[in-house]
Amino acid sequence: MSESPDTRSLVSASSQLNLMEIDTIDDKEFDIPQVDTPPTLESILNEPEDEEEPFILEDTCLLNTENIDAHSCETSSLASSDSGDRTHLKRKRKTVELSTTVHGSVLRHSILKGISAQIVSAADKVDAGLPTAVTVSGVIVVGTSHGLALVFGKDLNQALRLCLGSTATGAEYGAVSALSINHDCTRLLCGFAKGHITMWDLANGKLLRTITDAHPPGTAILHVKFTDDPTLAVCNDSGGSVFELAFRRLMGMRTCESRCLFSGSKGEVCNVEPLLTAPDLKDHPITQYSLLAMASLTKILVIGLKPSLKVWMTFPYGKTDPTSVPQLAWQFVPVQKVVNPVLAFCRGDTVHFLLVKKDETGTIHVIKQRQLQLNCDIISLNWINSRTLVVMDSGEKLRVVDRPSQEELESLDVAEVQLVYNSSHFKSLATGGNVSQALALVGEKACYQSVCSYTGQMVLLGTKSAHILTLRNWRERVDCLLKQERFVEALSLAWSFHEGTAKAVLGLFGDPAKRKGVVADKMIEILFQYVERSVKKCPEHGKIQIMEQHFQDMVPVMVDYCLQLQRTDLLFNQLYTRLVENCVARGVFLESLEPYIVSERLGCVTAPVMRDLLTHLQDNNMMDSVENCLIHLDITSLDIQQVVQMCWDNQLYDAMIYVFNRGMNDYITPMEKLFQVIGPPLREGRALTDEQVVMGNKLLVYISCSLAGRAYPLGDIPEDLVSQVKNQVFEFLIRLHSAEAGQEEELYPYIRTLVHFDTPEFLNVLALTLEDFKNDKQALEYQQRIVDILLKVMVENSDFTPSQVGCLFTFLARQLAKPDNTLFVNRKLFDQVLEFLCSPDDDTRHTERQQVLLELLQVGGVIQFDEGRLLGLAEKAEFYQICEFLYEQNHLYDKILDCYLRDPLRKEEIFNYIHNLLSMPGYSSEEKHCVWEKALLHIAELVTLDPAKSADLVAMHFPEEVRPIITRLQDDHLVFQFLRCLLDQSATSREGPHPQPLLRLSPDLHELHIGLLCRFTPRQLTDFLKASQDYRLEEAVQITEQYQVHEATSYLLEKKGDSHGAFQVLLKTLKDKLGAVTSEKRSEEEGETGREEESPLQRVEGSLGDIIALCHRSSQSLNQEQRGVLWFPLLEAMMSPQKLLKGPDTRTTSEVLKELTMKVLNSMSSFIPLPAIIQRILQDPVYGKGKLAEIQGLILGMLETFNYEQTLLETTTSLLNHDLHWSLSHLRAAVSRGLHPRQDHCNICLQQYRRRQDSPDDIIIFSCGHLYHCQCLQRKGSGHAEPRLLQVWSCYKCISSQRGRGGDRVTTETGRGRSTSLAQTNVMSREAGEDGKKVRTVVGNLS
Repeated sequence: MSESPDTRSLVSASSQLNLMEIDTIDDKEFDIPQVDTPPTLESILNEPEDEEEPFILEDTCLLNTENIDAHSCETSSLASSDSGDRTHLKRKRKTVELSTTVHGSVLRHSILKGISAQIVSAADKVDAGLPTAVTVSGVIVVGTSHGLALVFGKDLNQALRLCLGSTATGAEYGAVSALSINHDCTRLLCGFAKGHITMWDLANGKLLRTITDAHPPGTAILHVKFTDDPTLAVCNDSGGSVFELAFRRLMGMRTCESRCLFSGSKGEVCNVEPLLTAPDLKDHPITQYSLLAMASLTKILVIGLKPSLKVWMTFPYGKTDPTSVPQLAWQFVPVQKVVNPVLAFCRGDTVHFLLVKKDETGTIHVIKQRQLQLNCDIISLNWINSRTLVVMDSGEKLRVVDRPSQEELESLDVAEVQLVYNSSHFKSLATGGNVSQALALVGEKACYQSVCSYTGQMVLLGTKSAHILTLRNWRERVDCLLKQERFVEALSLAWSFHEGTAKAVLGLFGDPAKRKGVVADKMIEILFQYVERSVKKCPEHGKIQIMEQHFQDMVPVMVDYCLQLQRTDLLFNQLYTRLVENCVARGVFLESLEPYIVSERLGCVTAPVMRDLLTHLQDNNMMDSVENCLIHLDITSLDIQQVVQMCWDNQLYDAMIYVFNRGMNDYITPMEKLFQVIGPPLREGRALTDEQVVMGNKLLVYISCSLAGRAYPLGDIPEDLVSQVKNQVFEFLIRLHSAEAGQEEELYPYIRTLVHFDTPEFLNVLALTLEDFKNDKQALEYQQRIVDILLKVMVENSDFTPSQVGCLFTFLARQLAKPDNTLFVNRKLFDQVLEFLCSPDDDTRHTERQQVLLELLQVGGVIQFDEGRLLGLAEKAEFYQICEFLYEQNHLYDKILDCYLRDPLRKEEIFNYIHNLLSMPGYSSEEKHCVWEKALLHIAELVTLDPAKSADLVAMHFPEEVRPIITRLQDDHLVFQFLRCLLDQSATSREGPHPQPLLRLSPDLHELHIGLLCRFTPRQLTDFLKASQDYRLEEAVQITEQYQVHEATSYLLEKKGDSHGAFQVLLKTLKDKLGAVTSEKRSEEEGETGREEESPLQRVEGSLGDIIALCHRSSQSLNQEQRGVLWFPLLEAMMSPQKLLKGPDTRTTSEVLKELTMKVLNSMSSFIPLPAIIQRILQDPVYGKGKLAEIQGLILGMLETFNYEQTLLETTTSLLNHDLHWSLSHLRAAVSRGLHPRQDHCNICLQQYRRRQDSPDDIIIFSCGHLYHCQCLQRKGSGHAEPRLLQVWSCYKCISSQRGRGGDRVTTETGRGRSTSLAQTNVMSREAGEDGKKVRTVVGNLS
């Protein structure tokens, strides 16, 4: 902020409308459809209040301007009610996105010291009071709280010219609340807090008019403003009304006629803004209508005062904060090379724009523009030029916003101004405070009279000072940054001026070229200052990294702007010369050039800088950077031999090739140098190093580029050299010997080297040249020559692998198959290749040779061979893929199956092949039948190969051939595997790529499978019997008995219903296993079973588990005697072996058997009485003899089980009793609690529940709070009797409401939807006290 008065005129920096800015306006922003002609004011005022007339308003904030949604706005009347939430009029908002672009300081803030001092002096010396209002035109006028108007000049001295009014009149009129100067600065209107208006002659300070009856008495003047017509003004009072003031002079008498434009009785206006026109736009077609914008608390209105009063449009704010202050601001804006007025208005944080224009037919259009949303509460809104807005938020922070881009340019805190607010006038304190609460709330932040703008200036009025804000010109904005030594930001800002992208530009005139020249000179000046400052302020001591970082922040910026300005002379001569003085700066500068060279922004470097650059990079071992720079620069000014040697020594092959090509037009020497490196090791059969492989790859790419007319590594060969380079490369490749050939060198060394290095890639290079030079006869001759050389070299030499030879002939086959082929190849050579590849005596690289031949045939080489001979050679060489290829061409699909079966690498693929051929369309029925028969013929081989896939294939395509197939399978184990897979897929459709239908097999096949399971996997038999239902029980039992699979036999007998027979089978099995435990041959059997990983005791335990489970299942349907027949033999079987176990060696076995016996006792105790079990135990010889201690363990075990079960029963019973008690106690509490009715009247008859004092009516109250007379409920049918119940009632009102919401659904939900509850079974009655009425409370509600 400047502390001294501005040395120039306050008007000198004003921003007038510059028509040269028209070309920079975005036309799309204003390309808006027209609106309908608005209604007249009279027609609106005569309409009823509740009638609305639509007004189409197009919203340009949408992206698609061709399909814009229309929004209707309320235009019922000027005096219509200014209340209500117009939620249906919401607009889409777009938040301003703040760019990172540098704008610098846009506004210059200065204190008007002369005026500020005199305001303070007047308050002290003449009791002028505090400042209350300000306006500016040719002069600056300040109103005071004691009714004075102080007129100051805008010259350098800011002298006080006039002091209008007196403290005496101030005591009568109150404080000055509004000021306005007409367009020629000859008249001043003053509005006062007590409602008076005075007009003064600014030339001589004479009072011309005192107006006291222009508006209703007792209201303060909020606004008084001249229009373009000096005889017409408008005023706005604290009652919210707006009046037109027409000044007349008749017979020497000055009069004023008042007309009400807007009545505040139905809506309060708190801001008015007439459209004022600059002198150069006085002929604008809109000015004849004398437009006036008015802002009420809920909407804005635009009316025309001439030629007759007419409403042009209304626009609601939508939902806003009631404390927000409505703002209005007019500005003439160039749009599509035509200047038209734009109204900016807001209330809150969103600024809207309305464009007013008149078309060629004379129709007036009001068009909505893209809105601007700011994250602040706006209390002041002003245009400072046609593109820039200045807004002030409630925190007294100024924000400068560019309207077209909606970008905030600057934010400035003006809290220290101590802004004057107009709150007392909005509250009309001088007249008793007779204003609405809404208007008083808005007035808390109103500062209409203390912020004003005029021709690009803004004046702010503080309590003790006056301030002025003007736009800085472009030089000032740049210099402000330079003073702060923010050079990078200054350059960025200057560049935006240079490119025309800067905002709020002032002071740049002339055509674009002239502007750029002026700005470029300024940027050069900044660059010199930046370099000088950086060199001088470089830290002299400290780490080298700090010095490097210092220059790395500066040098790239300097280089970038020099290149953008296209001033490389400045960069390499003057600036570089200054930086060379510092060795660190020199190194940073040279290294910073690389990215610009690589991106080709810098294509030419002076010779001294180029030498310094290469030397620096080489000294710092930055050879990759050296190469990157060399291949992008003009190197004609360098020492070619020195550069080439440096590239070769440092393996910079790309740069070396580039230097030879561009520096000497030599395209052959680079190839010679590369061949000298990779040729010897390839000829000697040694492996190449990684470096040599890289060189070889670069050589192939270089040859390809040279033949195609492209430069290596980038760019193109000059057009006049393309043909010459191509011929030179061809001649080089077909040379018989190299330049330094020895006697042992073979013919055509270069082609041999390339073929040995990478045959496929070299042939790809040749293929590309064939495509590029189809019409070049000389090139075609070279290509034919190279092909002949390749054939001679590769076919007659055994050094090449089959893959390399195959690549050559595949390449040739592709070329020969093309319709425009120009190559000639002797067919005998193809026969030689065929013999070579199909040699049956060579077992090496079998797969490789077959693959090469297959590729050769697939690209068209088959036409070069005799098919019969080829097929015979392929069969001898066991090239089954070749045979398949030939069979498929001849549609011999059945023979292809033999190829798959004989090919060990592809046997598994035969199943998919058969399935696809039999399933897919495109094959004839005869072809499919041949394949079907062939597959059936080889079914045994297929099953042997993969039983599961064979079963899938049979189920899909051979369902009727299952029996013949089983007959063909001679091996029983093979039949077993096939049947098992077939039954698995028939039981459940196998999930896979081919869904399969359910295959049903006959019972005899299932029984055959049962027999095979008994033989091969007896343990899986029971699971199969449980899963399958397609076998016959009698036959299955016979099979299992034949093979002595007792577990399966038991399952089948139980399934037949013979539980006793099943028990006997399992019991016999258990006894056999128990006998094995006690047998003398136990050790031998344990050795045998050990191989099965299961001991005899484990087998006993498993068998016992099966027989206990059977007894459990069977005991459910047997009587007591039948249960004993099952359980007691089992108990005896477990107890009898224990007497045979004697001696210390059998203690472990005895303990295990006793535990198993205890398991039997525990299981049978659920079905057999305990005395019967104990009696049987005591009768047993094992336990019957000796002391009681021998059977103590068994009896105690049974008692423990009994005690556990008894405790479990008692605990469960206790829990159930506790839950029942809790439920009943809560239910009783709910039934017995008191109810509070919602109303004191019946919800049916709507009469008081006490209709008569002696009425015996019963009252029923529900838990929902509704109250009814008993008779009313009975009439509505809401009660019904049930057995053993007195009466069941339902709430009539709740039932009715639930029926309306779908009560049928609710009534099905027990707990929430039932109409009665358990508590309703008891209807409680008690006397109603003093009323003597009987009240029934019903707990339960349909809710």
